[in-house]
Amino acid sequence: MENVLVADQLAYRYTDTYCIQDFSISFNKGEMVSIIGSNGSGKSTVLRLLTRLLKSEKGTVFLEGKMINQMKEKDIAQKMTMLPQVNNHKLDLTVRDLVTHGRNPYLKWFEEPNAHHSTYIDWALSVTDLTKMQHRPLQALSGGERQRAWIAMSIAQTPNILILDEPTSYLDISHQLEVMELLEDLNRSLGMTIIMVLHDLNQAARYSDRIIAMKNGRVVRQGKPRDVYDDEFFREVFAIRASVHLDGDKPICTPTGLVKENKKSEWSNQKCL
Repeated sequence: MENVLVADQLAYRYTDTYCIQDFSISFNKGEMVSIIGSNGSGKSTVLRLLTRLLKSEKGTVFLEGKMINQMKEKDIAQKMTMLPQVNNHKLDLTVRDLVTHGRNPYLKWFEEPNAHHSTYIDWALSVTDLTKMQHRPLQALSGGERQRAWIAMSIAQTPNILILDEPTSYLDISHQLEVMELLEDLNRSLGMTIIMVLHDLNQAARYSDRIIAMKNGRVVRQGKPRDVYDDEFFREVFAIRASVHLDGDKPICTPTGLVKENKKSEWSNQKCL
C-alpha cells in the first residue's frame, strides 16, 4: 500500500528527558487509524510532530514523499490538516464563516474566497449535514454540531489526510457516535486518510482499520483491532484486566479491574502528552 505519511526516527523532549525517542511509524493512503494509550504516553505529542506543530530534534516526517520540514505551510495545509482537542474560540462566528476559513491555504493575503472556493464550502457543509445551520453562530450549536462544524472547516481544505486529537472528548454518547460515523463516511466515501487519538477503546476498535498502541513514548503494539486486543495487551498498556469478545470481526473489551501489581498511580511518572 502507498505510504502517505511517514515518521522516521523522531525525538522530542519537554524537559531534559526525551519523551519521544527513535519513533518511527507510517500511514497508508485511505487508512483509518486510532492511536491509543494511557495519559502521558505521547499520543498528542506524536500528532504535533507529524503536523510540524512541534519540531523534532531528530529524524524527519515525510508527507506524500516530501520532507515536511522543507515544505511551505500552505503546501502542508493543502494536503494535511489537524483538529486539536478543544475548539471553544471563535464562537461568535457563523458556521459558514468558520468553514470558509478552511479555504485560507488557497488564498493570497487579503484575497476573498470566490465562487470556486464557495463550491468547496458548500460541499463541506453538505457532507457534514450543516447546510441548514450555516448561518447560525457556533455558540448556538450543540457540542456534536459544533464539532461537525470544525470538521467541515477541516475538509473544506480538501486535505488527503485528516488528523484529530480526541475528536469525541466532552461529547455525550449520541454525539460521539455522530462524529465517529461522519469520520467513517469521510474515510470510506472520499478515501481520506484519518488518524485520530481516542480514549474510548471500543470506538477505536469499531471504527479503525488499524490500532497503534503507545506506552512511554513508543509504539508497543499495532495491527488490526482483533489482532491487538487481548488480555496481555490490556495488562501491558493500561495495567487493567479486561474481557474481550468479538462482534463480527471487531473486538469489544470490558474492563474488569486493575492489575494488582500496577495499582500505584503512574501520574508522577508522566513525561509526555
